[in-house]
Amino acid sequence: MTEVSVDLDHRDRNSALFRIFIALPAIIFLSSFASFTDEMMGFIGGFLFLPVVLALLIRNKYPSYVLAFNKALLELNNRVSIYVLVLTDSYPSIESNQKVRLIYPEIENGQKLNPWLPLVKWFLAIPLYIVGIFYALYALALTFVAWISVVKNGTYPVDKAEEVVKVIAYWNRVYGYALLLVTDEYPSFSLN
Repeated sequence: MTEVSVDLDHRDRNSALFRIFIALPAIIFLSSFASFTDEMMGFIGGFLFLPVVLALLIRNKYPSYVLAFNKALLELNNRVSIYVLVLTDSYPSIESNQKVRLIYPEIENGQKLNPWLPLVKWFLAIPLYIVGIFYALYALALTFVAWISVVKNGTYPVDKAEEVVKVIAYWNRVYGYALLLVTDEYPSFSLN
């Protein structure tokens, strides 16, 4: 489950106007985790993947330290995303905060997870990625409209915010299933 705190009123018009440029340091910091992809096996977009697959296959356990790292990285990714998408004026913290909160299903060291399913989850998730691309384009269009509203009026439309947060939550469900491997439940294609 994804909880995002959105700032709707009394927005900073100046920072919203140049948001992508202001967010560059946070984006560079976040992308530094993904730079491991070329040099080290087991990293996919910065997430630890291969160690989880091996631990689930061999020991049927999800290493708690890997879960903590992956959750923290996804929360950081979400904090940067909500800032870039103009959902908040709070600059993304590199430490966890209450702007974004992810709640994972209880996995009890992986003992509820199928140890063989991680071998095919990436393949089963292909339709989710395709639908997710269309959702991402939808969220970008809504963000553009909301960005104009924030720059012009200082408010973020509630209906646009709800839809953009639903797209973020959709992608978090997909990541939780296909990359973080915290659930075996196939995510819904809907935004609800």
